[in-house]
Amino acid sequence: MTVNPPPITRYERLQRLAKRFPELDPGAIETCISLLRLSNDLSAAYDTSLSRWGLSTGRFTVLVRLYSASETEDGRSLTPAELAESSCVSRATMTGLLDTLEKDGLISREDHPEDRRMYTVSLTRKARALLEEMFPEHYRRVASLMSGLSEEERDTLRTLLAKVSTHLPAFREP
Repeated sequence: MTVNPPPITRYERLQRLAKRFPELDPGAIETCISLLRLSNDLSAAYDTSLSRWGLSTGRFTVLVRLYSASETEDGRSLTPAELAESSCVSRATMTGLLDTLEKDGLISREDHPEDRRMYTVSLTRKARALLEEMFPEHYRRVASLMSGLSEEERDTLRTLLAKVSTHLPAFREP
């Protein structure tokens, strides 16, 4: 009877590869894989939750940004460029999001008060009602997701994630 050796762990495989590629840091790879998995799982969970309201994460982000802007003292509308920048998407992606939101009656576009070449975007009553109906459940879900961390741990996590994000430009370089 032959006995198969126990399977090696990913970390052990990475350690073996590190002997061949000295640049490979097994702990860095493991941490990056964990972040990627969490990011994918969190995105999928958001998409599933928001789909019940007929929204994608991108559409929800735009609506929340417009809602927040409308809650300021001046109750201002935003331009597509401002929305794209604050939502971390390209202007082309924002145009597509705005087109579908307008088609669904969730936003309106108005001529910019100072520049005839531009327009501003604001929420419709329908969108405001949708958000105010869904916010309590959404906020409960986020609180539940983070409930396993103390406030100090959340602060530490935010700090660590910000620290990692400062190195993204170097990662993107060819």
